[in-house]
Amino acid sequence: MGMREPLGELGCGLPHALEVMGERWSFLILRAAFNGLYHFEEFSAELGIARNILSNRLSNLVDHGVLQRTPCEHDRRKVEYRLTEKGLGLLPAMLALRQWGERYADNFSAELVLVDCRDGLPVAPIGVHAHDGRQLSWAELGWQTPDKIGVPVDRHSGGYVKGEPEKKPEDCC
Repeated sequence: MGMREPLGELGCGLPHALEVMGERWSFLILRAAFNGLYHFEEFSAELGIARNILSNRLSNLVDHGVLQRTPCEHDRRKVEYRLTEKGLGLLPAMLALRQWGERYADNFSAELVLVDCRDGLPVAPIGVHAHDGRQLSWAELGWQTPDKIGVPVDRHSGGYVKGEPEKKPEDCC
């Protein structure tokens, strides 16, 4: 069996990501920013979020470098919240969550479809790919220490098989 990721250790980026983004308002604010909203009042009107919660979440996203707070060019009394490089880096995670929600929500029908601007065709589902571009399933993933990168690992056990009772996974992300 392959190496198991030590879930209690700080060497995993998931706890940090959840500290920054781990509740729904932060994701909805980020979605709004990806859709071109910049001002506090726009976020407030679009999301229907209480002003104190919005202020807190925007401050948190700014403090963590996901958004940048800058004076508005046209009205110095206003500020804009713009995505940073770090914020733009959350796009694959946002799209993966959206696609997952669209796939598994009951009675869901998308009113808008995300497409490639060049071709006008829907983007492919977000997936996990090997260094050579192969799409990988969960059963094809394993953990490796940095000093052994490039050395193949045994596939882990405990994978989900459709139609079988779900087993407790021994390895997980």
